[in-house]
Amino acid sequence: MTALGIPTVNVTDHLVGVFQDPAILIGIPLALLGAVFMSFGAQYQHRGVTKVESLSGLSGNTGLSMKQLTSLLTRPSWVIGTGMLAVAIVCQLGALTFAPLILVQPLGAVSLVITTLLNARISGVKPTRKSIRSIVACIGGIFIFVTIAAFVATEQAISERDLVIILGLLVVVLAVMIGLWLWLRKSAHPLFYIVASGVIYGFVATLAKVVIKRIQSGDFEWLTLLCLIGLIAGVALGAYFVQTAYSVGPPDLVIAGLTVVDPMVAVLIGLVILQEAATAGVWALAGFAVAGLIAIYGVITLARDHPQVVADSKELPFIRGSDRDAKA
Repeated sequence: MTALGIPTVNVTDHLVGVFQDPAILIGIPLALLGAVFMSFGAQYQHRGVTKVESLSGLSGNTGLSMKQLTSLLTRPSWVIGTGMLAVAIVCQLGALTFAPLILVQPLGAVSLVITTLLNARISGVKPTRKSIRSIVACIGGIFIFVTIAAFVATEQAISERDLVIILGLLVVVLAVMIGLWLWLRKSAHPLFYIVASGVIYGFVATLAKVVIKRIQSGDFEWLTLLCLIGLIAGVALGAYFVQTAYSVGPPDLVIAGLTVVDPMVAVLIGLVILQEAATAGVWALAGFAVAGLIAIYGVITLARDHPQVVADSKELPFIRGSDRDAKA
């Protein structure tokens, strides 16, 4: 209480984001480094998948066969790409150790820019004005989101109730995705595999964060072990969908979906269940919503207007860009 009778406020009690814990900034370069490895890994894996398809004479549109999956292990490009993705995962886990999920996960969008440039150089299919605009929307929306998150994100203790909810949702998601795949596999389109893998990987990132936090707090018990098992199951199914997506779509479209859908799912869990933005005001939450819509718009329009998709596919479930746009 001041001499004028005005109550004093302890400012440190209200610090959030980087002001509360500057160490979370360590997570940003680690996440960006992971995005770089993810870009190159995706390109090499895509090359390996298309090579296996060509050698086997079988399309992977309905899902890669066991023989094709086994053949991937003999393709040097696919093995190199998998190694790079492994490094990307290590970087991502390191980033999650230091920073909240809602700050780290969206930074993977950087890989979209790198992958787009790599794919354009390798395939010879240059991005059109529309596809570039879509990429800018993806990246712009994600970075607006991350900027807001850097100032409002806070780490919260993860309760057993949170773990049960996340695991329950994961079981439902895995069951739904497997059911849809069995139902739609003969007519499934690239967007299905991209969205499915993105949703699953959103849960994988969340479970990785949960396991890391529980280990840091010394709470590795049966529920944490279930999280680890769920994480492994999610990685396996998500990886299968990603490899299939590579067989039916260009790598930068796959990465576009993953770097938007994956973070959005993880961020929703981080906001609603893990309460990582519990101190955020109305304007911050509104900013999250707007940034998310911009990024989603970017990935949907990229899937519609991507020149390689327009050239290669005649059965996508949405209106494609015109031939004029594809040649622009």
